[in-house]
Amino acid sequence: MTNETDTPAPLYLQGRFAPVPEEYTAAELTVRGTLPPDLDGRYLRNGPNPLPGEDRGHWFTGPGMLHGIRLRGGRAEWYRNRWVKTRELEGHPFVREDFSVDLAAVPANTHVIRHADTVLALCEVGLPYWVTPELETVGPYDFGGKLTTAMTAHPKEDPVTGELHLFGTGFAPPYLTYHRVTPEGELLDSRPIDVPGPTMMHDFAITENHIVWMDLPVVFDHTLAGRGGMPYRWAEAYGARIGIMSREHGSTDVQWFDVDPCYVFHVGNAYEDAQGRVVLDAVRYDDAGFRKVWGDIGGPTGQSTPSVPGVPNGQVGVREPGHTQAPSVLYRWTLDPVAGRVTETQLDDREAEFPTHNETLTGRRNRYLYTVNGDGIAKHDLERQTGDVHKTPGSRYSGEAVFVPASDGTDEDAGWLMSLVSDDDGAAGELLVLNAGDLSVQAVVELPYPVPSGFHGSWLPEPAEQG
Repeated sequence: MTNETDTPAPLYLQGRFAPVPEEYTAAELTVRGTLPPDLDGRYLRNGPNPLPGEDRGHWFTGPGMLHGIRLRGGRAEWYRNRWVKTRELEGHPFVREDFSVDLAAVPANTHVIRHADTVLALCEVGLPYWVTPELETVGPYDFGGKLTTAMTAHPKEDPVTGELHLFGTGFAPPYLTYHRVTPEGELLDSRPIDVPGPTMMHDFAITENHIVWMDLPVVFDHTLAGRGGMPYRWAEAYGARIGIMSREHGSTDVQWFDVDPCYVFHVGNAYEDAQGRVVLDAVRYDDAGFRKVWGDIGGPTGQSTPSVPGVPNGQVGVREPGHTQAPSVLYRWTLDPVAGRVTETQLDDREAEFPTHNETLTGRRNRYLYTVNGDGIAKHDLERQTGDVHKTPGSRYSGEAVFVPASDGTDEDAGWLMSLVSDDDGAAGELLVLNAGDLSVQAVVELPYPVPSGFHGSWLPEPAEQG
């Protein structure tokens, strides 16, 4: 409750974004509906959760908190939430007084994955943090000393080779570095990639034979550094381009395609079509859409003139008709490496974010994508160009919908969607489990505490040998 002299809390600290004040543990949760018996594992989700009374100045900068639900035998055995206890949470600054960077002092608040039996909490400005399956923090993880850059929050695991592809960005050269990790968890390959300057490169894509880069006009502004918040702003003069790079060992050559100015937080998927073109599906923001969202979550909304050179002129993308001005929409770029041409197409009119897919098809052609918006969870049929929505009632909002394949499924959409649901009125959260085929409700796990809206999560199935 505030009085007339109080300053209202920023949007990212109130309603469904309001942080929880402590860590909780609860056992034997109530389940409405029926949890599929082959859901044996943990659903984990990451997101920012500032300490009580704390305002970091931007939604993206709060310390990370993991939320986890253990499912087994049709039961929800436990829920727990734990801060990721990084050096930053303990009071160590990310940027030191001499302007050097402590890669272990990060909020680790963006994503959580498992690779080579190691669970990692991720944040793109520093090292990942190793956590246990019970959400306790072990410490920073640098792949045996081989990772010397930051690590993206959106690495891509190839479902065929088992390799993990990732990148790191920096405020000083090299601004972009590509890394490749074996299925066993060994970092084998690190290569600097030439880009003009430091941008907020949040995501990327892989195909069977290529890495897909997005060099877009949201740039690091050194004049904002040290003020709190996020020192990035829109700078259209930087240019916007998408690049494809061979996955062959040692490759650093990138073929760039200039596109209309835009920003992409999150990729849906990418693949190579029968003509050898690279198809990239992602959620696209135009200038106005980015500035609106960036301002709501604490970022600067003015233009800046980048202190780096522009990108070389090239073949500008061809936009197909029928575009709308929604802040963020599902979008497709088709990159033709032979013709040196890119075609840009809007796939849906609805506002969208957090695109997901069946990850057994990462880097390969997929038919379905799932996104979320203020109405609920949408399923996009990319072949038929149709969509359906599961609407979330009242003041409840669905988070990212993680696809979990059914153990006996053969169709691409045979499985479930898992989403943590937050409430604008402060009510307790829920784990929503939908049938991915028709978006019907399979089950709802009632959580005993509120869960703030957050970012990304993963389903970690229990290894077969552990029962």
